[in-house]
Amino acid sequence: MTTGWVPVPEGSHFPIHNLPYGIFSPRGERARAGVAIGEQVLDLAAALGDEVFAGGSLNAFLAQGPGRWAAVRRLITELLTDESRRAEVERALHRLSDVTLHLPFEVADYVDFYASEHHAANLGRMFRPGSEPLTPNWKHLPIGYHGRAGTVVVSGTPVVRPRGQRKTPGEDAPTFGPTLRLDIEAEVGFVVGVPSPLGTPVPTTDFSRHVFGVVLVNDWSARDIQSWEYVPLGPFLGKSFATSVSPWVVPLEALAAARVPGPVQEPPPLPYLGVAEPWGLDLTLEVRLNGHTVSRPPYSSMYWTPDQMLAHMTAGGASLRTGDLFASGTVSGPDRGRRGSLIELSWSGAEPLTLPDGSVRSFLEDGDTVTITATAPGPYGTRIGFGEVTGRVLPAVDAP
Repeated sequence: MTTGWVPVPEGSHFPIHNLPYGIFSPRGERARAGVAIGEQVLDLAAALGDEVFAGGSLNAFLAQGPGRWAAVRRLITELLTDESRRAEVERALHRLSDVTLHLPFEVADYVDFYASEHHAANLGRMFRPGSEPLTPNWKHLPIGYHGRAGTVVVSGTPVVRPRGQRKTPGEDAPTFGPTLRLDIEAEVGFVVGVPSPLGTPVPTTDFSRHVFGVVLVNDWSARDIQSWEYVPLGPFLGKSFATSVSPWVVPLEALAAARVPGPVQEPPPLPYLGVAEPWGLDLTLEVRLNGHTVSRPPYSSMYWTPDQMLAHMTAGGASLRTGDLFASGTVSGPDRGRRGSLIELSWSGAEPLTLPDGSVRSFLEDGDTVTITATAPGPYGTRIGFGEVTGRVLPAVDAP
């Protein structure tokens, strides 16, 4: 098993088999592209002498396509494993503790799906008691909505409690003010590298030709605002105020050992959603609230796989652009300890969570910090990780 010459602490998310890409800046210097290795980041512009990595975004590299992605990964691996290159390469390494991490790519468009059967069924039971938990279309297509690309932010960015209209069932009219039911959604996101022409659908077989890699996503949600506004056109202000992503993009190539078949889908999907390759992923997420683990959602339990999401997203002829982000929707498993949102964990407030420090939560309070991490199987029995996506809730800003 190749280990490389860079020290990697046991349990690190970033062994040599991972090499996720991000954008970093040393103190007082410009932002540029790097890959994480152990507790360090390799400056790619300096190590490779390639100006495509000298800017503050990965987009130019992402657009170069799978052949280039694979070649660069091989070259980086060679640099970090060949002891004879150590002296020259060490000059391009920076300690992660000494740099600032930035949004890794310019988000061209953002789509969020609803791909977990457990999550969808839980919400159906809450909001439509006595009816079928899933809507009639749910097992025929990956349901999704277009989000707001401009409010996708990097991990560590504070989240200001949004204001909006909300109306409880007992009120005669809506009121305007800060959300009282601020929630999180633990998700997995997919980053598009290679664009596609307008009017040309992308089949499931072309997933890895277009998608570069994977990030963690926290799709913050104002449940009371969302529930009042979503009929008939779906999420809007309840979702548009912030979506946090991890600073590291894990390449699909690094996740080869994590690939698993998706679930048996019944009824069988229409032919354009047929699956040729296994693109289920064996990822284990962990959600921490104020430092306390409250859930471990399993991504392998998702009903719709990312290749199907991509095929459906483009089925009507929508084009892909470099930097497009599409996310899975909340990742939830079959029991309470594996639910990926507070609305599920507290059953819409009917079963509040009691944290180990004695505090009680149904939804987020000002000052709360949420951190989502994830790991996946790597080669030779190793594990790789995604770093983290974290955010702290700040009080609402008074309306002007």
